[in-house]
Amino acid sequence: MAARNLGSITARPPASASGAAADAAVASAFLQSAVGGEHVPKRRRARFHELTVAEVRSLTDDAVEVTFDVPDELAADYAYLPGQYVAIRATIEGRELRRSYSLCRPPSRGSISVAIKRDLGGHFSTWANSELKAGDALDVMSPEGTFTSGLEALDGKHIVGIAAGSGITPLMALAHTVLARSDTARFSLVYTNRSTRDVMFLEELAELKDRYPARLALHHVLSREQRTAPLLSGRIDAEKLQRMLEMLIHPETVDEWFLCGPFELVQLARDTLAAASVPAKHVRYELFTTDTGDRVEGEHGRPVVVQRGEPTVAIEFNLDGVTSSVESPVSANESILNAALRVRSDVPFACAGGVCGTCRARLVEGSVNMTENYALEPEELERGYVLTCQSHPKSDRVVVDYDV
Repeated sequence: MAARNLGSITARPPASASGAAADAAVASAFLQSAVGGEHVPKRRRARFHELTVAEVRSLTDDAVEVTFDVPDELAADYAYLPGQYVAIRATIEGRELRRSYSLCRPPSRGSISVAIKRDLGGHFSTWANSELKAGDALDVMSPEGTFTSGLEALDGKHIVGIAAGSGITPLMALAHTVLARSDTARFSLVYTNRSTRDVMFLEELAELKDRYPARLALHHVLSREQRTAPLLSGRIDAEKLQRMLEMLIHPETVDEWFLCGPFELVQLARDTLAAASVPAKHVRYELFTTDTGDRVEGEHGRPVVVQRGEPTVAIEFNLDGVTSSVESPVSANESILNAALRVRSDVPFACAGGVCGTCRARLVEGSVNMTENYALEPEELERGYVLTCQSHPKSDRVVVDYDV
């Protein structure tokens, strides 16, 4: 499984670090240049701010690019590295919805852009494609994400991206960055879609190829449209991907791999690269989520009733310097996030599926079972961080800290 099923996790002593020093390092990394600094920033506490939609631009029949104006006073909050994402919050038909979308343009002051593809049955994505317009105001969380590593020193490096559908969004920003920051860096992109009509950023990719003809290798794979090259026609399966590694992209020439798309493609690519002896530390992946009915929605979490005399777990959490507590019935087996939302509506979360990492916190006391983890890096796990949307208490008392 691509998800890291952690089983039981017990709190350990926090790693020593200076909060002020970490904040300074973050600010320095974000502001070094318009195409990314030389250091990947440590995560910071993300917050929602209301931003105005500057433009909604059609990309395909089922996808739009949404650009937000960022006022000068929030410029530092919305500085980002290519590969990061933002969570967007909107109330649609009386229901609060939150979704995470990758930033699809190279960093620039004054605006941020995301691409939203309509998902079958997706409430948020359908609304964004059909109703959202310039002048609307939405709550947008400051950027987060670690899908940025391996870009510190680019001279002579070969970076490869493998994407499907809307998985192209973070790779657009990454490709721009790699090619702009170094005259000797190369970027190869394998991008799969059903047909030409479904290719997001088709013109922008062509323009990028024209700008960097010798350093950008662009391979469009269409599953329902015949291309001249058989290798670029049909669905990418294990055999086709293996042939691509033999004929188009030789793993021994690649320094860093970035994978983004649905679970099946990302897992296939990870397995194939592992079989080709590519070290896991050089393979980064990001999954995109779709609208499903089993996620935490709204600002109050899933309703849970505590019956008199029923065994409960004491959950305590620190957020913005304020400590809150809630009793959770053992029988409910609810996540820490759901329990926390029942007493505080400002608890951070976005996907609630273990993918984005917005709800991360450090486990200070007690033990939990974290069912899925697509977001936390091994070093974060070592430092005691958990995804509260996936963490279920296993001890009588659990304490987490969102502020660390």
